[in-house]
Amino acid sequence: MANEPPKRRAPRAPRPAPRAPRPARRAEVTSAVRTGPPARRVRAWAEAVLAAAAPRSRASVSVLLCGDARMRRLNREFREVDRPTDVLSFPAGEPAFLGDVAIDVPYAARQARKRGHALDREVQLLLAHGVLHLLGHDHETDQGEMFRLQRRLVRRAFGPGPDGVPEGEP
Repeated sequence: MANEPPKRRAPRAPRPAPRAPRPARRAEVTSAVRTGPPARRVRAWAEAVLAAAAPRSRASVSVLLCGDARMRRLNREFREVDRPTDVLSFPAGEPAFLGDVAIDVPYAARQARKRGHALDREVQLLLAHGVLHLLGHDHETDQGEMFRLQRRLVRRAFGPGPDGVPEGEP
């Protein structure tokens, strides 16, 4: 036994290639309502809007899905308008974080019924509209430029269908 050759170890299996890091989420969604599209679906839509609106950017957004009472409080506090609205945007002014978009889901549901399309499509339209505001666009002062961008953005991110642009706008 003393003259036996040393035992060789079995060759090691090759190490698996390192995984590519997961891309950082570009959208975080908080839902404070029991109805409406699930947060994971809204996150995917928000990321689709960001990819279509700012394809070279890695900036992120935060989305709040809320009800009428919370939206009314936000609208009163930040715009001094004492009623709910469909969507509000709060720009952050930072390159890596565009800001927050708040969507009133019950308001959006009423709006969707009135306009004859699904709630999912209405939330998609409001996301696109809110993100364009975060990117600095303002339909109240730009002679229709934001609505033209919104029409293209919605088509690019979600395909044909309603685009949320009011009648008579370019």
